[in-house]
Amino acid sequence: MNIGVLKDRFPSERRVSLTPGGVRALVKLGATVYVERNAGAQSFFSDHEYQEAGAIIVYSAEELVNRSDVILKISPPTLEELNLLHDNQTLFSALHLPIAKRTVIETLLSKKVTAIAHELIENDRGELPIVQMMGEIAGQLSIQVAAHYLQTKQGGRGILLGSIPGVPAANVVILGAGTVGRTAARVALGLGANVTVIDRNITKLRELENLLQWRISTAIANPYYIELAVEKADVLIGAVLLKGEKTPHLVTEEMVRKMQPGSVIVDVSIDHGGCVETSRPTTLLDPTFVVHHVVHYCVPNMPAAVPRTSTVGWTNVLLPYLSEATELGIEKVLKQDKGLANGVCTYKGYCTNKAAARAFNIEYTEIASIV
Repeated sequence: MNIGVLKDRFPSERRVSLTPGGVRALVKLGATVYVERNAGAQSFFSDHEYQEAGAIIVYSAEELVNRSDVILKISPPTLEELNLLHDNQTLFSALHLPIAKRTVIETLLSKKVTAIAHELIENDRGELPIVQMMGEIAGQLSIQVAAHYLQTKQGGRGILLGSIPGVPAANVVILGAGTVGRTAARVALGLGANVTVIDRNITKLRELENLLQWRISTAIANPYYIELAVEKADVLIGAVLLKGEKTPHLVTEEMVRKMQPGSVIVDVSIDHGGCVETSRPTTLLDPTFVVHHVVHYCVPNMPAAVPRTSTVGWTNVLLPYLSEATELGIEKVLKQDKGLANGVCTYKGYCTNKAAARAFNIEYTEIASIV
């Protein structure tokens, strides 16, 4: 199998989809691995390290795609990258098809590409391992980011997350008790903040309360409780995830208008559309904007701020699937591994993702019926 590691061209994307160690493991299994020149530079992995691991360095995206059966990248493919693809190739990348342009899925279907979405791949427990890994990073970063932008120089209210004697701690409200929300709650609590977590799943809230030894407050996600909590929040973390779906706007513009001037919103859900009505995607190069005197941080690829950690974590999760594919071939793996098959959005001209089919009014075909 020929595997190509494409250099990401998304603004401020600094991660790469495979470490030199991952390359070495695949080469030992018999794969030929091509790496685009400087693909790992911003994660501090040099071309020399990739060559030492057995990779072949190529000097353009076009050359890499032409030589590869399987193409790996981090961020969703650009139109230029899609146009480089050949019939019946396999693409591993983030896709987020329900919020993508129609051109993306039309191109994947017309070229009969097997497109596997990182955000939909499951393990044998039905969990989303890549989403979880990146969620743990984004959850930690969300609190670091919030603490930074609460500083007056950054447009914030000029307060600490934690307390000092005689001065109360900041109020941190987290929407969502999944991986991002749990991690953010743990970090915020460690810094001394007053933490409230809101989720529609009472079991998740109970588990989180037990995990953090009842040092947080929790509430069920409904408009009334969300409005009350948001109005008093110094920091609002959007950590809502609906698998494969566009994130609903749980926080309305009117709620944002009632927040205290200089409060900070970190909408981690922005890669799925955002859970705050006033959110819009930003980049690590220009990460914030202000609406109604509230600082908004809405970077879809937050883990790219720590690309070395993110790349190693990414490889740890993705490598077992790639190893299976190298040994058995993509089609056989998709027949045997239901978790990987669940990540397939298009396959040989068929749309195999329900949410995308519904969003674009395209006929849906179950992957199990055609592999």
